[in-house]
Amino acid sequence: MANEPPRTDPVDELVACILSQHTSDSNSIPAFERLKATFPDWQLAVDAGEERIADVVRNAGLANQKSRSILRCLRQIHDLVGTYSLEHLRSMPMVDARNWLTALPGVGPKTASIVLCFSLGMEAIPVDTHVFRVSWRLGMVEQKAGEGKAHDTLLELVPPDLAFRFHMALIQHGRAVCKAPIPNCEACVVRAMCRWFAEDGPDRRKTELKAKRAKPSAKSNPAARKKRAG
Repeated sequence: MANEPPRTDPVDELVACILSQHTSDSNSIPAFERLKATFPDWQLAVDAGEERIADVVRNAGLANQKSRSILRCLRQIHDLVGTYSLEHLRSMPMVDARNWLTALPGVGPKTASIVLCFSLGMEAIPVDTHVFRVSWRLGMVEQKAGEGKAHDTLLELVPPDLAFRFHMALIQHGRAVCKAPIPNCEACVVRAMCRWFAEDGPDRRKTELKAKRAKPSAKSNPAARKKRAG
């Protein structure tokens, strides 16, 4: 794969992805580091149990839910493979490997694709909020399809050897230029091929946001407060 990322252990990557859900890297990365320092071997984490794992990763948020997911995934991996390893996925076709991962408790296509892309070097395309937003604005996927289905659509469109570069390019473009809710279209190098721009999507969005800001809220409108109270 071109411009390959540094490799991480697949099980480590899976656990790190679970911890990163609904929080920032500044919270999830230290939580993962504490988890690994506390339990150098995943069997130690399994033996410690859900409550102890939750205590260690508390700062990542949703600690009870995440510790439960981590524990269930580790147990299922061990039950199926006989060890805490995902190395067997290397010999599978990428889509089969992704399906294997998404059969684990609480693992969706984005988490599975991250593990395959960043740990195993497979041509998966993780679709996060930036990748999805840029993709549907460009017209590569339909917005109503959602992030989950976008994984398969993009795999059909993007050459396998460009999967990682495509993923990283859209993240960078989404963060720097094609932002939500309003993109910086003047600085966009792919504006000429953007379906959303051609359909006046940015201008419509600006109008919608302006109207929303102009609409009085119940807090500032006595009549609205009285109507709600009545």
